[in-house]
Amino acid sequence: MKLYYTKGTCSFGPHMAMRELGIEPELVPVNLMEKKLSDGSDFRAKNPKGYVPFVEADDGTGISECGVILQYLADRHPEKGLIPAAGTSERYVAQDWLSFIGTELHKNLPALFLPYVPDEYRPVARSRLETRLDFLNDALEGKKYLMGDEFSIVDCYATAILNWTKPAKYDLAAHPNVKAYYELCCARDSVKAANAAEEAAAV
Repeated sequence: MKLYYTKGTCSFGPHMAMRELGIEPELVPVNLMEKKLSDGSDFRAKNPKGYVPFVEADDGTGISECGVILQYLADRHPEKGLIPAAGTSERYVAQDWLSFIGTELHKNLPALFLPYVPDEYRPVARSRLETRLDFLNDALEGKKYLMGDEFSIVDCYATAILNWTKPAKYDLAAHPNVKAYYELCCARDSVKAANAAEEAAAV
């Protein structure tokens, strides 16, 4: 299985999930600025959307949306318990979280640090983000992970996005449950393994 990735992006979520599932991906670094692979070829020939993550399965299946990739990976290894079974109420809760992370956190955090975002919009983005993190903080009260006591692919996605609080210079101390949760997720072996592999594969 190939994982087209760029270090520091949301592609870390699927990579973390792969490590949790015991999948050793073939890592393919992508230069997102130029839309190029390391051999100089156009990444858009693989993924016309031009962004990561992009997973190419052994059967040729290509998937390019983070939340869907995570479900695809977990469904291939149900014995690992990283996602509730399809059709259950718990599965819809997981999908609800994946959608929230993808639309409310994934889209609001980058506005705090990406260079092309107008300065006048940054306070608006920060206010929107704080509201979302307040919700997340309340939801984590009394829980280890977003789905309860058990780690899931939802947490893989959340970890990848919360990584962006570092370039955003956003202090999670105002959201103590989120801070503790993020630190717990970052301590997992899958995070260490994914970081090490990306460092080794970086171009």
